[in-house]
Amino acid sequence: QAQLVESGGGLVQAGGSLRLSCTGSGRTISRYSMGWVRQAPGKEREFVAGINWDSRRSLYRDSVKGRFAISRDNAENTVYLTMNNLKPEDSAVYYCAAQRYPSGVIRYNLEDFGSWGQGTQVTVSS
Repeated sequence: QAQLVESGGGLVQAGGSLRLSCTGSGRTISRYSMGWVRQAPGKEREFVAGINWDSRRSLYRDSVKGRFAISRDNAENTVYLTMNNLKPEDSAVYYCAAQRYPSGVIRYNLEDFGSWGQGTQVTVSS
């Protein structure tokens, strides 16, 4: 399985923007659909966004539609999450994840992800 490393988290005021990056090593992620998942304190992990291997399809949870954008650069083995108009309720640890099997389908059930990064903290102040 690929090792995934996230970066780009931090503290930002409400209305601000951040761009998270996730780079894979040890194995290419270019044939895998990828996702971003977040977990706020005291809450369960939740799917945020996903992208299929060739970037032709993406999927978002309703609360981030129009504000977040997922993208990828397969040549760099990297996936991005651009977050605009951030809200305090977006505060969480954000995890990058790769689906278990190469596929063109984007899955949002967490059990369908086989590789996870260590997470990066995003804090949005009001």
